[in-house]
Amino acid sequence: MAEQAPADDIDAVDVLVVGAGVVGLACARALALGGKSVVVVEAATSYGSGTSSRNSEVVHAGLYYEPGSLKARLCVRGRELLYAYCAERGVAARRCGKLLVATRAAEAHALEAIRARAAACGVTGLQPLSQSEALALEPALEVHAALWSPDSGIVDSHGLMTALLGDAQNAGAIFAVASPFEAAERTSTRWQVRTGGTEPFELQTRWIVNAAGLQAQAVAAAMQGFPRTAIPPRRLAKGSYFALSGRVPFRHLVYPMPVDGGLGVHLTLDLAGQARFGPDVQWLPEGIADEAIDYAVDPARAVAFAAEIRRYWPGLPADRLQPAYSGVRPKLSGPGEPAADFRIDGPDEHGCAGVVQLFGIESPGLTASLAIAEEVATRIARLERER
Repeated sequence: MAEQAPADDIDAVDVLVVGAGVVGLACARALALGGKSVVVVEAATSYGSGTSSRNSEVVHAGLYYEPGSLKARLCVRGRELLYAYCAERGVAARRCGKLLVATRAAEAHALEAIRARAAACGVTGLQPLSQSEALALEPALEVHAALWSPDSGIVDSHGLMTALLGDAQNAGAIFAVASPFEAAERTSTRWQVRTGGTEPFELQTRWIVNAAGLQAQAVAAAMQGFPRTAIPPRRLAKGSYFALSGRVPFRHLVYPMPVDGGLGVHLTLDLAGQARFGPDVQWLPEGIADEAIDYAVDPARAVAFAAEIRRYWPGLPADRLQPAYSGVRPKLSGPGEPAADFRIDGPDEHGCAGVVQLFGIESPGLTASLAIAEEVATRIARLERER
């Protein structure tokens, strides 16, 4: 599985998916199961090696998003699709629940506002907790009040992507690694696409689904005739993670109140029960080249991490934070700006036939991946019926 496909096998297809992260693989699976001939091209030498492998592996309940937004709708729908899919396919996942913590009285109003907004988005089961109720769940917390989210959880993201790829390939999809998207030119009814890499090839496709993550804007710009005004500016936020050596006295996810550009330095657990903290938010320079992104975690950031963590866990032992990994989120909004929604732009939005562009697919993209794929497949099917 996941080997380079011979170019002779992929000279003409229904759909080309660009990018083999969790969203691209989910789209390939949905389209192939729907009867489309599908090719996935991936610039890296394996699937899921970009943003999809550099996150918290959290299944979000849908607490933070604007009612009516794509993020809100697709997170709630995607969460249930994801849990059901993991159960069906034997992918490790657990609804361990999450505490959103107000550490002082001044944050209590914000906690209630988050609960009300989440309820408006269709999130159910949320429970406001008093200090004593929160401490009954997690005695080590520093807490004034909390919001309990029973449907939040964790998932093995690599296992999920392996299952999605297997399903897509079993349905006939072809996966081509080390095959960066280079250019596309529109003919009367199709796109003529050229890839690069050590074994470049060309193919014709009726549809292009751009799920290239950090490179989504560059892929869109490489499509001849695609309107440049329909390509949103890219803003990148690096988030570092620190692991905790030794045992942690928590059984659930613990989140502070959200911050500009992120959800705060939160505590997540992996499926083995080990704890990690992050991500923080480090805005990268506008226009930074992909090859200039430094994914190393600066050990000196541990000081700021410890200060944030001790707001809700004052008992954090000294010197137990170890640099782990970092990720970069492809955002459509910058510092101080309201958080932007996902962009799923088809011909109705940009006017260019045969293209679905996915821009700004950051958190909760992992949670929403199956719902995003469902949305893409539904839109393509509708547009084909209307032709």
